[in-house]
Amino acid sequence: MPRRLALVAGEASGDLIAAESLAHLRGQGLTLEGIGGPQLEALGMDCWEQSDALAVRGYLEALSRLPSILAIRHRLLRRLLSDPPAVFLGVDAPDFNLGVEARLRQIGVTTVHLVSPTIWAWRPERIKAIAQAVDHMLCLFPFEPDWYRGTRVHAEFVGHPLADKIEFDQDPLAAKRALGISTQRPLLAVMPGSRQSEIRWVAPSFLLAASEMARHFEVYIPAASASVAQAIRRLPAWGPAEQSGVRMLLPDARPGRPISHLLLEAADLVLVASGTATLEAALAGRPMVIGYRVPRTTHWLMRRRAQVRHVGLPNLLLKRDLVPECLQDACTPVQLLDALRGVYESPERLRQMKSGFAQIHQALRQSAAARVGNRLSELITR
Repeated sequence: MPRRLALVAGEASGDLIAAESLAHLRGQGLTLEGIGGPQLEALGMDCWEQSDALAVRGYLEALSRLPSILAIRHRLLRRLLSDPPAVFLGVDAPDFNLGVEARLRQIGVTTVHLVSPTIWAWRPERIKAIAQAVDHMLCLFPFEPDWYRGTRVHAEFVGHPLADKIEFDQDPLAAKRALGISTQRPLLAVMPGSRQSEIRWVAPSFLLAASEMARHFEVYIPAASASVAQAIRRLPAWGPAEQSGVRMLLPDARPGRPISHLLLEAADLVLVASGTATLEAALAGRPMVIGYRVPRTTHWLMRRRAQVRHVGLPNLLLKRDLVPECLQDACTPVQLLDALRGVYESPERLRQMKSGFAQIHQALRQSAAARVGNRLSELITR
């Protein structure tokens, strides 16, 4: 019988992390199936649904898409329960995956979860649900396994696959030439996120700030997909931004090489939405400003359950105010511009960021993809 691994990668970042890890299992006769995106499809995975169907942020967006997400989970469980895999891997997306994992674990399927839910940041009560659903938790950050002591979950730190993928502080001039971008002016990379809610709530302010920065910078936005590019172009702010010189880079065709990583290599400064992209920018050693907005109700609900005051991963990992965060009412074009200029025009802030980001890169670079692949291979063989 072929060795079968079923998995669910909940969005673009999960699709990339899973693909980096599972690439180490090529040639081992492993069948991949479940929910994934273009990176996993490139590995030969049979994707029953696409990852972006599960990519939601915030309570309101989740509620509006709940019927379709529940229908996806019903179809997924029906297939998996009728023909159980050797191992199930949930990649991030805990609100979706924990329920699937709990149901499969009840029938004896070994469950693995890659990317620990941020119980250290908010909703610590979720550890009870995790303990009922997950056999093995593969943690990307070194402090996370401590949170699972005293539970039945076997938690281990594996490092972060992105730290192995992204080289620290590469030459931006060489990357600009590779992308065909002018080297005469500094480059600002604008990364407003890929979810529909982020395009609606974050991208307009980012585009207005980018239009002003285009006076002195080359400004590029990497689009995670063709649908994301189309959604950004439909925004009223896109027309003026494009006229001011803001440009968009479409998805790169090379497997395992997102256009955002190429652009980060070329960037001198980054304006980025809160999320995995902030870690990508830090791992690349690029100075940044973080911005984010959500609906007011979502913000109020999230603040009530938050355990930390930072949202940017670099600040959370270093436990200090290193990267400016322009959040909610502070996520305006004027305040984003002030923060960007404050970073880029201060040699001392640039030095501090580079030093802090180097610490993050060194701590997270642990050959994570190989370690995850080896752990999965061991569990499937059992």
